[in-house]
Amino acid sequence: MNTNSRFEYFNPEKDKEYLRRAIKISWQAIENGNTPFGALLVDSEGNILLEQPNIEITEQDCTGHAETTLMRKASKLYSKEFLKSCSLYTTAEPCVMCSGAIYWGNVGRVVYALSEKRLLELTGGDPQNPTFDVPCRTVFAGGQKDIVVIGPIEDPELEKAAAEPHQGFWDKN
Repeated sequence: MNTNSRFEYFNPEKDKEYLRRAIKISWQAIENGNTPFGALLVDSEGNILLEQPNIEITEQDCTGHAETTLMRKASKLYSKEFLKSCSLYTTAEPCVMCSGAIYWGNVGRVVYALSEKRLLELTGGDPQNPTFDVPCRTVFAGGQKDIVVIGPIEDPELEKAAAEPHQGFWDKN
């Protein structure tokens, strides 16, 4: 696990609280007709600044993943210097595209519940989510920024809760 003094005010229980909120947002995504992903942005004081469900299907936007959409909004509202002190919480490990958006947006910390490998187990061969087997840490390591990554979360109940919206959603053929 990466640690960084910029984020010492966060603790595992607060991280779990924000991940539970992200999971609720993933259920909203399903209710809205989208794939089950949710993300939120939290400032250094612990305030939730933005919440974002996946909008890929309903907006017919291949870049409509929760994290990328959230970063588009955040980069219009906040400076890169401010975003450096923020944390992005997401239900599943950010994909390559979302990791790029997080990197370019300058968010300093990412916390996720499900690994990309676990997500692939849940989605199988569904053409709606052809996942990459590239961890977000690998994407971030290719850049020049120090992005703290916490995940996958080591809490069996929370991992189960994050997986639940995906179960039965995907065509695994």
